Order: sequence, then structure tokens, then C-alpha cells
Amino acid sequence: MHRIHSIRTVSSAFFIWVLLAAPFAAFAQTEIRMPKNKYQIQDDIKIGNEYSAKVENEFPLIEQRTSADYLADVGNRLVSAIPREFQHPEFQYRFKIVNASDINAFALPGGPMYVNRGMIQAAKNEGEMAGVMAHEISHVALRHGTAQATKQSNPLNQILGIGAILGGAILGGQTGAQLGAMVAAGFFLKYSREYENQADILGARILADAGYDPRDLANMFKTINAQSEGGRQPEWLSSHPNPESRYETINRESNLLRVSNNPIKYTRDFGRTKEYLQSLPPAQTMAEIQKNTSQEGNQGAGNGMANGTYKNTVPYPSNRTRVYRAGNTISISVPENWDQFETQNEVWFAPDGAYGDQGITHGAIAGIKTTSQRTLEAATEEYVRSLLQANTYLQQATGYSRTTIDGRTAYAVKLSGRSPITGDIENVLIYATGLRNGNLFYIAGVAPEGQSYNYSRAFNNMVRSVQLND
Repeated sequence: MHRIHSIRTVSSAFFIWVLLAAPFAAFAQTEIRMPKNKYQIQDDIKIGNEYSAKVENEFPLIEQRTSADYLADVGNRLVSAIPREFQHPEFQYRFKIVNASDINAFALPGGPMYVNRGMIQAAKNEGEMAGVMAHEISHVALRHGTAQATKQSNPLNQILGIGAILGGAILGGQTGAQLGAMVAAGFFLKYSREYENQADILGARILADAGYDPRDLANMFKTINAQSEGGRQPEWLSSHPNPESRYETINRESNLLRVSNNPIKYTRDFGRTKEYLQSLPPAQTMAEIQKNTSQEGNQGAGNGMANGTYKNTVPYPSNRTRVYRAGNTISISVPENWDQFETQNEVWFAPDGAYGDQGITHGAIAGIKTTSQRTLEAATEEYVRSLLQANTYLQQATGYSRTTIDGRTAYAVKLSGRSPITGDIENVLIYATGLRNGNLFYIAGVAPEGQSYNYSRAFNNMVRSVQLND
């Protein structure tokens, strides 16, 4: 009699445990396996770092601090929610806003991510924006870029050599191709539907673990469809899984996840960021940005600079000068023996033997940069960051010092590094001031360290000669 009671007690306890465990069993997510990959973690990081510098040199970025910090906060929250089996501590996740109207986003191997302004403005709440970011983070965490290269048997040096951006956009096809064309000789590697499906499923799990509702990622595809002409599916979605199918897949996955009863939706910071973006002038589409960049590149190639030949001996700056004028707005005195090469927003000055297809080794660059920064110091720092990202051999050698250009407050800073062209240590002296329309005017002087005395005098004379009539 006692033994029977014991068995019944155990059976009852087991039955209660099954009831308690059942809800947890229902939260078993669809299994995801890391794709086969013959490359090392450092390969992902190398690709990401190389091409993030190129992307950030050619894409118009919005670096207003409040908005940039907000996007980074959301991104870091999502990164912290990556399942342990897909975490790579070596990766350096970072997040930037691209000033483009297209509803899109993409990420590079190793962590760099770019979210279009149009994506943020189209999102109805933070959850929808975070959903797109979680999808892109999933591509990075699952190492889909180098996994795709493994599948296609592409050697890593070929990937790096042709400038492939291994970072599939949330939406593919024509838009992805336009993104890839932004990098010289590049293309945008489209992920397979299998990888897109994996990113949707893992993205849903990351969202749920970060306190969001995964259904917001699904709803983002509804938003995309609603904003498409006539409500029809855009042609450029054809290379990715159908939005309706993705909507159903993500919602089905959401039912398998533990979702907060009070998920993060519309936040104050999200609202402020949307208001700020709305206050900016209308953004161009990726196609327009691509066209402008292509025209600027062709102009630079056609003006003769790329046809120059680098020489071991380069003449010192002439003591005689001539005046360069940019309309009625800017005038600068430059050494008479320096050739000039104009692009859309810059003019390059360099002596014979100091210019070619990789830029200049001696000379100066003057230009105007559009900026959304509210202070001259922040705008100058933004420009310097873009230079360092585009010329990874350079490092900041001094702090920022105050000076003047044509009676206006200006900042000066020195960069330095070993030139990949000459093999010598190269110094870059930067001077920047603000224009009345809020844009930044800058002069960057370039010279080998061993010839800095002769060139510093020429640079200083240029800066003192500047006249701004804006």
C-alpha cells in the first residue's frame, strides 16, 4: 500500500513537470546551423575593415551625434542578444546611417552595418527598424559573406581584389547592384534564399531576446510593399524570398519564441531621430548617388590626374604663385609649378611626378564637404574621420589646434603614415573652416616627412591666401 502511494506520487510529480515544461518546449526555435566556411574569422574582419573605409568614402553618411549614438545603442542591444553559439568576440559591430532614400540596409563581414535613412523613415516604430538591423546582424554572425564565397569556391585574394562587398542588403536585385557599384570595380554579392531565410529566423530570435516583438520584422515587409508603387512587389525583390513568404515565416517563428508581454515599440529616441531626419533636405536614391559618384569619378579620370606617372624626384613648390578661383566664392594662391585637377567638390594641386591613379604624393587638396554637424569642430572631426577611413595607412598625429582662414575661426590637425605609393612617411596637414551655408571648407596639404620644411611653407602661404566670398 505504501509503495503504490509512492508510485502515484512520483507519477503525479512527473505529470506536473510535463505541464510546466510544455510551454518551454513550445519555445523551441527552428534549428539554424552555421554554414560551411573555409575562411578564418580574421578574413571576415579584414574584408569588413577594407571595404567599410571605401563605403564610407563614397556613401553620404549622416553623422549627427544624437542620431548616430541612438542607432549604435539599438545595434549594441541587438548584438548582446546574439545566441552564444553564433557570437564572435573578435567582430567589431558598428552602425552608420546612409543619407539615401531607399528602404534598405546592408552589413559587411566582421560587423560594419549601414542603415539607409529611408529605412528609418519608413519604419513605423523602433521594432521595425531593429528588425532590419537584426536581420543584417544575423548575416554577419552566421558569416554568410565568406560562407557564400566558400560555396562559390572564390579565393579570398580574388574577393579582395575585385572589391566585392560581401554584405547582402535586406533587399536585393537592382538595389543591391547599385550598392555594389559604389565601390570601384565592385559588385554586391547576393545571398542565397537559404541564407536570407536563416537571417530572418535568427533575426527573429535576436529581436525577441533583445526585448522586441519579432512580428515587427515581419511587418517591415508589409511596410515595404505598401510603399511600393501600386502596392505591388518591386522587381528588385525577385532575387530575395518573396516578402509575403518572409512575413509568414517570421510570424510563424514568432510563435515559437518567448516574446515580451511589453515589447519595445515606439520610443522617444526613435521619434526624435525620425524628426531630425525629416528636417534634412530630401535624400537622393542609391541610383542617383551612384550616378553622381560615377560622374565625379569619370571627371577625375578624364582630367588627366590618373594618367600621371609617379617619379622619385619631384620639384619643390615654386616661389611664384598663380590664383585659382572657384567661381566668385573661393580664391587661393598656389605654386605656379603645380598642375590642377578638378572634380565635382574638390580641386587637387600637385607638381609633375607627384600624381597618378592612386592620388597625390606631394601637393594639396581644397574642397567643400556637406555636413549636418552643428559645430565647426564636429564637422572637422567628421571630415578627418572620413580621410582616415579612406586612407587606412594614416593616423592622427596631433590634436586639433585653433587657427584662422580669411579671418574665420578654423581648426588644424596633422595626420601621418607610411605612404603605400612612395614607401616614405607622409604628412597630411589639414585646415578647415565653416561656410555661411553650414558646409565645411578644407585644405589638405600632402608631402613626405623629409620634405616637410619646403612644403609647409607653401601650405601656409595657401591658407593665408584664401579668400571666401560666400
